[in-house]
Amino acid sequence: MEKSTVIPAQQKLKNLLDKSVTTREIVFVIALIFCLTSFVTPPVALLIGFAIAQFIGHPFLHLNHKATSFLLKISVVGLGFGMNITSAVHAGREGLLFTVASITGTLALGLLLGRLLKIEKKTSHLISSGTAICGGSAIAAISPLIKAEEKQISVALGTIFILNSIALFLFPFIGHQLHLSQMQFGLWSAIAIHDTSSVVGAANKYGAEALQVATTVKLARALWIIPVALLTTVFFKTGKQKIKIPYFIGLFVLAMAINTYFPIVHRLSGWIVNLAKTGLTVTLFLIGAGLSSAVLKSVGIKPLLQGIILWIVISVVALWAVMNIHVG
Repeated sequence: MEKSTVIPAQQKLKNLLDKSVTTREIVFVIALIFCLTSFVTPPVALLIGFAIAQFIGHPFLHLNHKATSFLLKISVVGLGFGMNITSAVHAGREGLLFTVASITGTLALGLLLGRLLKIEKKTSHLISSGTAICGGSAIAAISPLIKAEEKQISVALGTIFILNSIALFLFPFIGHQLHLSQMQFGLWSAIAIHDTSSVVGAANKYGAEALQVATTVKLARALWIIPVALLTTVFFKTGKQKIKIPYFIGLFVLAMAINTYFPIVHRLSGWIVNLAKTGLTVTLFLIGAGLSSAVLKSVGIKPLLQGIILWIVISVVALWAVMNIHVG
């Protein structure tokens, strides 16, 4: 009995030691370590990852989705230790009207564009949901409800991630050119940028208050996955599939509450927030590394066109709203 359990362990160790390491893996790990340093900002990390995807290739692509999902959730929870829950509630209340209006309008416009462009129904709905709520998280939650195929999910995710990458650079530039306040930029980025990672990356580049507003409004927005998922089951008549609720939002709120009401954690909160920002930088590096030429080619012109039109409309309308309705 003992012998049979020891031999496999020895064999596993031998296999591990005998495994040859490729140059691709070495370059990837060096780039990953470089992204852990203070020299690399989130946008630069995304560019490094994208360059690796195009010229070298991601050696651990099969692990990428799980790694980015886990890192993003952990990083968002860590950011909560740098926020005050009273200010966050105020920011969430400010963004509620924009959230409801933008989600409803985006889903309606997405449905119309999908029909006009003759895009496959499930793909169109995934792109619309990802644009309306929270990018890849919404697509991950909606896709099993409509029994989407891997190709449909890949096209939707590819569309969202391409536009997210552009937003990470474009939004802070536009914000500075238009002299948006921290509150205005936080609201605008939370509404108009799809994925939480790019929202936090862009807002962090803009300023501390923008980061707090954007993170809070975006996570409050993510809760709309639940009603949209319920409507999806009715629209696609898919029955009662299980809806995935983003539990990490609750942990984020808990982290804010601890930071607000237990001052003793302030000794560690700065360290935790810095660690969370580093985690976000690595997350964006991994997202960039996942945008291979195959992913880019698989998107196709019509789904990308739908995503671009939706993104431009929601960005312009949200920008007009924060500049003319909200006094920030």
